[in-house]
Amino acid sequence: MRSILLAGVSAVVLGLTAAGAVAQSPAPFNRIATFNVIDNLPAGADPAKSTAAEIITFTEDGKTLIYSDSPGHRIGFIDISDPNMPKAAGVVALEGEPTTTVVIGGKAYVGVNTSESKSNPSGHLAVVDIASRKVEDKIDLGGQPDAVTKSPDGSYLAIAMENERDEEINDGAIPQMPPGNLTYFEVKDGRVVDDSKKVVDLTGLAAIAPEDPEPEYVDINSRNEVVVTLQENNHIVIVDLPTGKVTNSFSAGTVDLDHIDTKKDKVIDLSGSMKDVPREPDTVQWIDDDRFVIANEGDWKGGTRGFSIFDKTGKLLFESGTAPEHMAVRLGHYPDKRNKKGIEMEGAEVATFGDDRLIFVASERGSIVFVYRDKGGAEAPEFLQVLPGGVGPEGLMAIPSRNLFVTASETDLREEGGIGALVTIYERQPGAKVAYPTIESANGPDGLPIWWSALSGFAADPSTPGKLYAVTDSAYAQGRILTVDASAMPAKITAATIVTRDGKPAKGLDLEGIAARPEGGFWLVSEGNPEKKENPTQNLLLQVGADGAIAQEIALPEAVAAQAIRYGYEGVTVTGSGADETVWMAVQREWKDDPKGFVKLIAYKPADKSWSYVRYPLDTPEKGWIGLSEITAYKDGLVVIERDNLIGPEARVKKLSFVSLSGVTPVALGSEAKPPVLTKTEAKDLMPLLKAPNGYVLDKVESFAIDKDGNAFIVTDNDGVDGSSGETQFIGIGKMD
Repeated sequence: MRSILLAGVSAVVLGLTAAGAVAQSPAPFNRIATFNVIDNLPAGADPAKSTAAEIITFTEDGKTLIYSDSPGHRIGFIDISDPNMPKAAGVVALEGEPTTTVVIGGKAYVGVNTSESKSNPSGHLAVVDIASRKVEDKIDLGGQPDAVTKSPDGSYLAIAMENERDEEINDGAIPQMPPGNLTYFEVKDGRVVDDSKKVVDLTGLAAIAPEDPEPEYVDINSRNEVVVTLQENNHIVIVDLPTGKVTNSFSAGTVDLDHIDTKKDKVIDLSGSMKDVPREPDTVQWIDDDRFVIANEGDWKGGTRGFSIFDKTGKLLFESGTAPEHMAVRLGHYPDKRNKKGIEMEGAEVATFGDDRLIFVASERGSIVFVYRDKGGAEAPEFLQVLPGGVGPEGLMAIPSRNLFVTASETDLREEGGIGALVTIYERQPGAKVAYPTIESANGPDGLPIWWSALSGFAADPSTPGKLYAVTDSAYAQGRILTVDASAMPAKITAATIVTRDGKPAKGLDLEGIAARPEGGFWLVSEGNPEKKENPTQNLLLQVGADGAIAQEIALPEAVAAQAIRYGYEGVTVTGSGADETVWMAVQREWKDDPKGFVKLIAYKPADKSWSYVRYPLDTPEKGWIGLSEITAYKDGLVVIERDNLIGPEARVKKLSFVSLSGVTPVALGSEAKPPVLTKTEAKDLMPLLKAPNGYVLDKVESFAIDKDGNAFIVTDNDGVDGSSGETQFIGIGKMD
């Protein structure tokens, strides 16, 4: 058995073979379009209700996608005649929850769950005419279907009849009757033969709850052998379809995991370990007629956070171990709130593009897809790249005839202000560079990736071009200062410094801005929330040394602090030096004493400890709210990020504005004098830059910096992969004009 080492994900155009010859790396996939499921609702549907795009397939001409929308009891169609511009193509209502769809000729066969309870499962196979968008027939399945697949030669259709357990009973442990099975049909003349139904008994095979097999996923090779994963049973079964006999079955086994995060403490600490962890495989896909790959999501025992390759004799050929999880940490996609199960590898797909047999494996909780090239036999697959996969990618589908790859993301976060369910389209692009990630971390002194996420403020090093500093916010229990090499492609986080108080990691900070002091060290701002019922916090200006130690904690005057609401400090910058050093802080939204549509820019002079302020006029939002997210000194004034709190297709305002301070005299903070209102000029509309990656428009563009050579950069905040896809966009925007 060999393990794989995942290195950085920068595009590598050429590589050396073992013989020293130059070999061309496979063409990369890049995202070309994103489709919002909410755009394909039927007439009269409530747009506020949850939607999903769980599992996806395509018509035989490759021009229409079909996804399952379980909450809506329907399947949806997307026209991808032009894959760069996917269009809504209608839905078909079903009498239950769709699980998986396969296409045979002009018909779509949909597994439909109609169970009234987990203990009384039922379901059918709906036959949908694709041209007319009508259900033509229903074939009773006698239980609850999950995955549905067809054989490569089109002669069989197989269904994993899960009859899933009730997670509210006995902590979700099995056995819970009735047991599941493998059900399959013959296909003749492009149509499933209703009365050819056969049921394969899978009881008595697994060591775990042998009386209650719960098939999760199925796939068929060119020899018409079906591989079945029994996730809760941690077991794998091989069945010969022509005879209906089980030809082999074996345990999926266990893995020892080292250097993983095992504590829910809002810190990513890769010093933990777990022993003898069952793989508990979810999706399975044949690589060839003898080998298959399993995505080890885990379920009630924890899962192994990776993927494995077996042959059909039960021999383990490859185990990814923690390499995918470490890559998620490196890319800022590690879901710390889910660290018991880690990144949860769930989806998988295998397809041949040109001369390359490719393996795609999706992390549901990290919201990324790993792409590998199969090297054959027991040789470890070659890691190629990572794709941003929407929120919770589960359905993966390759369309080699059109050089496309598609993901379906079932998670709908609109109720919490996030993005809805998505279908994302990628294209294989010979000669192109890998577009994602745009920022990643190097290894730390311990040889493990430097952990990061939730970037909330940027500043430039005063003396070194391309060197930036970032801070992370309250998504984590530790405030940290990250050093960033912006000249690298992708940008590289090269070091991390913990912000400390009395020699220990400082607690209770929500760092939202950083500024480098000309004489060394930093100014940081921590956003306060006086509206919290428990442990309300205050807005703080922190003077911090280069080693991260807090030298001063400076609070607002009490009378002014009393006017604050939860939307406080969102950026900090410095003008002048010595006795003229002035620290400017941006307040995100109006406080109690601000007129509607105007926010404070607060100035603090360390030399005499004086406070003053001016007001900044916000745009009027069409929906939601608009506020400030960053402040940066530039020439005789300040550049701010002004943005709305909207995401995806609803986003409207994400921009840089410039305000001149020439001739402006701030008034004392807390005085009755009327403060000057600054005149703003739009410096750059950021919406085109946020749309350019062809994903959904990210809500929080929170950081901006101009380096020593005058090059400007913006970066988005991914909220620590909590209620988001974890995607971070670090974007260079060239010289400021």
